[in-house]
Amino acid sequence: MAEFEGLVAIVTGGASGIGAAIARRLSAGGARVAALDLAPEGAPDGVLGVQVDVSDDASVRRGVQRVAEEFGRLDIVINNAGIGAQGTVADNDDTEWARVFDINVIGMARVSRAALPWLRQSPSAAIVNTASIAATAGLPQRALYSASKGAVLALTRAMAADHLREGIRVNCVNPGTADTPWVGRLLSKADDPAAERAALEARQPHGRLVSAEEVAEAVAYLASPMSGSTTGASLAVDGGMQNLRLRPE
Repeated sequence: MAEFEGLVAIVTGGASGIGAAIARRLSAGGARVAALDLAPEGAPDGVLGVQVDVSDDASVRRGVQRVAEEFGRLDIVINNAGIGAQGTVADNDDTEWARVFDINVIGMARVSRAALPWLRQSPSAAIVNTASIAATAGLPQRALYSASKGAVLALTRAMAADHLREGIRVNCVNPGTADTPWVGRLLSKADDPAAERAALEARQPHGRLVSAEEVAEAVAYLASPMSGSTTGASLAVDGGMQNLRLRPE
């Protein structure tokens, strides 16, 4: 039997980038998967696309309810939707700080809150949040983004403590700089995209960008019923950036 056979999963931001890779991986493992996304038409083949705005509580509740009713259950929530932000602490105004936190942090709370009644009924309930290397390492020009992802890391641990005795495991994955459309857009705006890409690759000890599929495999481990003793954990998928300090070649 496939590891996710009979289970139902939702993946926010599941129609592109890391989210789409996660949706494909869970589906390949036997799960019935819904991608909750602003543009659900991009959902992978075999994945139900549902239009959801994680910054809108009514939209979230409608989307989660639709998935749970259509599939008859809900077992796995992957809180992956998020947005980027650049600059120092001085470079974004209060409105932008509120917008990023509303999507990157409160959005995860909204989705989890809406899913809890269904997760409490599941024998294999799991929530996996997408945090970032920015939660564990100080990166230049990422003050707002880092603050939001640090909040995701702390939220993950608090949720794990709150819901463990309800049978719900909560973990997060911390990707390094990944080869995604968002990073591609950032590179395209650089004065020298090739040099900027080389610098990002060199920053990670294994010398390349992380692939979306590598992140998806980590998420699948954390979400799997076979990982029943893993909760409150943060799993780095960053080529060693968080913990390794290699000497220059």
